[in-house]
Order: sequence, then structure tokens, then C-alpha cells
Amino acid sequence: MTTTWEPTSEGVLRLPSGRLVRGRGLRRPVPQGPQPVFALYLRGRRPLPVAWEHRWVRWPDFWLPSDRAAAADALREAWERAESERVEIACGGGRGRTGTALACLAVLDGVPGDQAVAYVREHYSRHAVETPWQRRFVTRFGR
Repeated sequence: MTTTWEPTSEGVLRLPSGRLVRGRGLRRPVPQGPQPVFALYLRGRRPLPVAWEHRWVRWPDFWLPSDRAAAADALREAWERAESERVEIACGGGRGRTGTALACLAVLDGVPGDQAVAYVREHYSRHAVETPWQRRFVTRFGR
């Protein structure tokens, strides 16, 4: 039995290594189908409880994580787990913070930092990563 996402499922991003990660907006209903095994929630306030394992990173809308070291640790965990588990990354709308986090996962997966935003915009959402400081965060991620 597989515990990863179907590649054609709503919001699923395929990283160059083949890892699959679902991005979504928490203001929308949970998509039909399997639930995540692990989720990383990027919110200014603690998210509502869910039935699956999750981690919260304090990350206000349109900004950057409050604790960048903790965010980097959480992103590394999400990337590692995505090799064999259904991992979800989500914020309120599923674009800015989620797109930024997905671009950071792309960097961890080998995409150069200066190309990661374009990669996520092409393969996840053309609206991903909303602010100049989010783009800069991705470019500098992992250095």
C-alpha cells in the first residue's frame, strides 16, 4: 500500500526527485481522497486540530516565518518525510506561504535557489510566492 499522493491529485507538486507534496489553502475544504500522514501548517495563529500528525510554524500572512531556524527544520522534516509519506503544506490561501515553503522544498530537492520560485509557479500555481521578501527567502534558503 502506498502512502504517497497520486501525482494528478489537486494541489500536488512533483519535485525533481519524484517526491510528491500537496499544497493547499486552509480556508478551503480538505480535498476528497486520502488524508495526509504529516502536515506542515504555516499560520500566524495555531491551526485547528486535525486527525493526522502535524507541525505548526508561526508565519504571518504575506511575511516570513517568525523563527527561521525552526521553519528550516520543519521544512527539512517535510521534505524527508515526503519521500515515503503523504505530506501536506498549507497556509490560509495556499499561495504565498505555501508557495514559499514548496519552493524551499524544491531547493532541498536540488533546484537552485534562484530558480525554485519559477519551478513552483510552473508546477504548482502561477500565483505562488507573493512578496519580494518571500522570493528572497527562497533564494537564500539552505545557504
